[in-house]
Amino acid sequence: MRTFFREILGTIALTIVIFILLQITFQTFIVVGSSMEPNFEEEQRLLIIKTVYHFHGPERGDVIVFRPVGSHQADYIKRIIALPGDTVEVKTGVVYVNDSPLDEPYIKDPPAYTLPRREIPDNNYFVLGDNRNNSNDSHNGWTVPRQNIIGKVWLSIWPPSQWGLGANYPLHEQLVSPTE
Repeated sequence: MRTFFREILGTIALTIVIFILLQITFQTFIVVGSSMEPNFEEEQRLLIIKTVYHFHGPERGDVIVFRPVGSHQADYIKRIIALPGDTVEVKTGVVYVNDSPLDEPYIKDPPAYTLPRREIPDNNYFVLGDNRNNSNDSHNGWTVPRQNIIGKVWLSIWPPSQWGLGANYPLHEQLVSPTE
């Protein structure tokens, strides 16, 4: 009988440890709004990996979930466009990072706004929604402090028609080549 209770307690302890590890490592997120269309739609459920940035820093092209600065609103989802120390500018429907234009096949429409050239402060990230003309993002004058980043979008888990890896695009896939 003691062996039976020991096995039950061991199973319960293992279950608790696995549960805690999953809570520390992953989080689900429900997309609210249309700012990330066409890649992420309203009510789509995503799995966020929270520990990825413990091993390396956020990168351009990553789709992240973060807490907005000075707000008690729900968490936001946006794409990292520029890193600390980078310069960013938007003109004639094109985003420039460090004076290089980006090829952005993931956006809904080119931005219909202009953003003067600016440098991104230390420990901050410049983010934009993929639906550039319908997104509250860094073109409105704010950046995301590193400590506000919750994690990187890893998987789309609902609805089943949307299952798959998150639409992250590394910088080398976004830079316009000089031969174009």
